[in-house]
Amino acid sequence: MSNRYRIASIEDVSVGSGREFVAGGRIVALFHLEDGFHAMDGICPHAGGPLAQGVVRGSVVTCPWHGWQFDVTTGRHCLNAHLCQPSFPVTVEGTDVFVELP
Repeated sequence: MSNRYRIASIEDVSVGSGREFVAGGRIVALFHLEDGFHAMDGICPHAGGPLAQGVVRGSVVTCPWHGWQFDVTTGRHCLNAHLCQPSFPVTVEGTDVFVELP
């Protein structure tokens, strides 16, 4: 069963960037792309870097600590198909952004 959390307002994250939020006791990286919002676990599996603070180019975020790259729309690592960061469904209602966590 999953839980739904309001984590942001649409104005909180500008297009082409990410921001870190806490929901349900976990760190969530919320990214705002041209096609909408995407959320994934905010802690890089390599060394615990803050993914939401990374540079976003297209749909790829680069971890600011050691350069690991993930597609924010799928959570997939860009070089190793076996690595996948947990991603979470996002919905927008009015100006509120919600994330659904397991």
